[in-house]
Amino acid sequence: MTLYLAVDGGNSKTDALIGDTSGAILGLARGPGTCYQNIGLPETMARLRSLVAQVGLARGVTRVDRAEFFLAGADLPAEVDLLTEAIAAEGWASDLLVSNDTFALLRAGTDSADAVAVVCGAGINCVGRTGDGRVARFPSLGALSGDWGGGGHLSWLALRHAIRGEDGRGQPTALSAAVADHFGLPTAEAAGLSVHFGEMEASRLHELTPVMFAVAESGDPVAGRLVARLAEEVVTLATVAARRLDLLDAPFAVVLGGGVLRPRYPLLDNGIAAGLQAAAPKATIAVVTAPPVLGAALSALDALGAPPAAQAALRRDLAVWPPSATGPESAPVAG
Repeated sequence: MTLYLAVDGGNSKTDALIGDTSGAILGLARGPGTCYQNIGLPETMARLRSLVAQVGLARGVTRVDRAEFFLAGADLPAEVDLLTEAIAAEGWASDLLVSNDTFALLRAGTDSADAVAVVCGAGINCVGRTGDGRVARFPSLGALSGDWGGGGHLSWLALRHAIRGEDGRGQPTALSAAVADHFGLPTAEAAGLSVHFGEMEASRLHELTPVMFAVAESGDPVAGRLVARLAEEVVTLATVAARRLDLLDAPFAVVLGGGVLRPRYPLLDNGIAAGLQAAAPKATIAVVTAPPVLGAALSALDALGAPPAAQAALRRDLAVWPPSATGPESAPVAG
């Protein structure tokens, strides 16, 4: 039996899967984020070891034929080399690929050889590929590489506009009351002060991203401009990547995913669709709702020459998280 290990590691969560070339899932687990830029390489490797042990012990597997790790933080060649060396030293596989997690999203969203993917979760990133092997990508280092967007950035912008709207420095906006109400505080400013004094974890501000979208959908112009700006950024990333790959005038797939794009907010969806239609009229859009570890597993099956039926079985069983048990090959989900 030819076995593979597939891992998708993001900022907030990591999924690991062991399967075989029939499309069967032999072990599956979810754990915390494994972006080494946030937690350091030693902690990243400790978390990966724990997940690999969980999925391996599910069937007594200690080594596989192919392993594919798609990890947040694998942004630059030096970072890919660092992570590849650390993972290779574990001896989990005979053959190993380490890449950025946006490529797993891309593979999960399409079988097309010519495709671009934009992920917007905690941060924002974009990659592209062509059938002849060319690749387009961005450093994705936040403000250090000129990025705009991502849930973390949007939540801070929502708080900023909410506070300025209530103290007179900015345009009045329904964000002010929405932010205050969300945290059960008298004002939006009180939310900022609560973080400043350590009474509320700064990470809770990420809760404001869906609040911002709800306010925008109600017709608030300030929140609406933030959504329009994000749609513009998604379109810009996708079209710049497509231009680099000479795809703008050709049919290609645009794959969208991540916690901000996956909910399909109408204002955002419509803005992205309109922008892409104007810039790349032959492009088609797919939004990934399956866990991106599906893309990591499909990529491993590609490398191992698995038949189309195996990929179809995997897509069926990983359509949602957690996957439903479909037979004796389905393993319990841990985490």
